[in-house]
Amino acid sequence: MSIVHPFPQNGPAAFACAQAGCRVCLDELVRRNEGLIHHILRRQFRGDALYDDLVQEGRIGLWKAILRFDPHRGVAFSTYAGVAIQRHIWKAAKPARTPAIESSGDEAPDAQELAEDRVWDEAVRTALHKAVLLLSERLRQVICAAYGLDGAPACTLDVIGQHLSVTGEMVRQLRNNALVLLRLPAFSARLRRLCDQDSRAAYVRTQALSRAWQLSQRGRR
Repeated sequence: MSIVHPFPQNGPAAFACAQAGCRVCLDELVRRNEGLIHHILRRQFRGDALYDDLVQEGRIGLWKAILRFDPHRGVAFSTYAGVAIQRHIWKAAKPARTPAIESSGDEAPDAQELAEDRVWDEAVRTALHKAVLLLSERLRQVICAAYGLDGAPACTLDVIGQHLSVTGEMVRQLRNNALVLLRLPAFSARLRRLCDQDSRAAYVRTQALSRAWQLSQRGRR
């Protein structure tokens, strides 16, 4: 007997169901979003590793992203998953790009990989820090606290609201207003390039998220 899922197969309920252990939803989310893997490979990969092998690495990244994604954070799944997919593909492709003559032992490639990871991570952190600094002080406080960007664990909206003497709902609005700004090219261009989210299609998706939030706010007034 098959299980019928009445909710949208790419909506928040599908992610919740997949994260609860539903293989039907997990497989469907992988199928619907697998195009992200091929998009990243076509745009970035120029190595000698087998394409099918890298697709499989991308699927691992996509699978992990589905199980960890929080639809209520205000971030597009394609943005969140794109980074995870890219990292898995990048790590798998690096051995194919590294000539064996460069190392006489097993430790050199590992050291090189760690160094490259640190450089990439630092570049992403720096770009994110610069983008957040462009926000007003109040929005910057909310974003840093909500996502743990100040080094402390991420806080709930209610905890942030207690600190700012406002309601959790007000914090949610401030957070989403900040995300609308951070999606703009003036704020996020450098970070988007690092995370392979600087295509026209990526901007269109994030603009749609921003418009949906702004329209919902107008409906409340």
